[in-house]
Amino acid sequence: MMFPSKLPRVGTTIFSVMSALANEVGATNLSQGFPDFAADPKLLELVGKAMQNGHNQYAHTWGLPALREAIAHKTAVVYNTEVNPNTEVTVVSGASEALFNALACVVGAGDEVIILEPAYDLYAPAIALFGGKAVGVALVYPSYSVDWAKVKEAITPRTKAIIINTPHNPSGAVLTAHDLQALSLIVANTDIVLLSDEVYEHIIFDGQVHESVLKYPALRERSFVISSFGKTYHTTGWKIGYCIAPPAFTNEFRKVHQFNTFSTSTPMQVALAVFLEDTEAYLSLPAFYQERRDKFKEMLKATPFEILSCAGTYFQLVGYGHLSQEPDTVYAQRLTREVGVATIPVSVFYDMPTDHKVIRFCFAKRYETLEQGIEKLVKFEARLKR
Repeated sequence: MMFPSKLPRVGTTIFSVMSALANEVGATNLSQGFPDFAADPKLLELVGKAMQNGHNQYAHTWGLPALREAIAHKTAVVYNTEVNPNTEVTVVSGASEALFNALACVVGAGDEVIILEPAYDLYAPAIALFGGKAVGVALVYPSYSVDWAKVKEAITPRTKAIIINTPHNPSGAVLTAHDLQALSLIVANTDIVLLSDEVYEHIIFDGQVHESVLKYPALRERSFVISSFGKTYHTTGWKIGYCIAPPAFTNEFRKVHQFNTFSTSTPMQVALAVFLEDTEAYLSLPAFYQERRDKFKEMLKATPFEILSCAGTYFQLVGYGHLSQEPDTVYAQRLTREVGVATIPVSVFYDMPTDHKVIRFCFAKRYETLEQGIEKLVKFEARLKR
């Protein structure tokens, strides 16, 4: 028995494909975006204590009150913005759930949602599931900056929402105050909703400040703002995130959430509520990851790749067009098999075929892992060319 697919163009995600290939051939996995180092022992100890103390049943559907209050306090500390923990903060099972819930609230049949490409691969399929259409606007290569004139041109009477992502996966670009001001002008006097994917909010470099939508009242009042504890505390497998949105938005968001995952891991919420008291744990993150970025970029100089800019996230893009004209999907798989280093081809983040001959490395790894990958790239340099 068969039924029509709602996602006929969608297969297994590139992240699963490349990690599986890396495991198959024993490659150094610098593809999928997860740390291979441990979380803070204090946080792990707090989770253990929460379990031992009996916090193992359903949590409050919207998130434990103590954690929502801690999130509100963190938002005030970092962005000087007051949010109501009872009516504007919802804890969810990962940022992916938050994005899915928000799109479920907003998108209906025939609606259009503008996404900035290359875009995280969840956006377009989720939009399609709710009967909408993703309208891609290409970021300017190689800076991956936003051409706001093109965004404005892409708006039609059917435009329901715009998704922004800063710091940006996969490019590492960040939006500036000028960008947020330009966006404010574009959406002013419209009913366009914003989904602001800010999961890498604390991984930003070179003294730059993360420009959260929460800092801009005119944008905040029309936005779902999505964050991730997994990215912040090196615990991507926990799948815990949260969404901050105006009360009316939050009310609709929670309707979807309660029938999607209902609630999120209780002992981990208990632990996070306590751990958030340590502001240094997230305020120190830019320096922590910048050190890795800087060392990885220095290591990459021993390879013939073109090193692109990385202003945030834990991803480093490199160009190989001067080495090979192979499609990036082919090139990435060949590097995995022949060189023993797994990466992600950036073309998979575009809906329309776009191949700038760029691949993505994840440097959220132990130094030994990064060194191992670079050693292989240098040792088999001849195989980088074809």
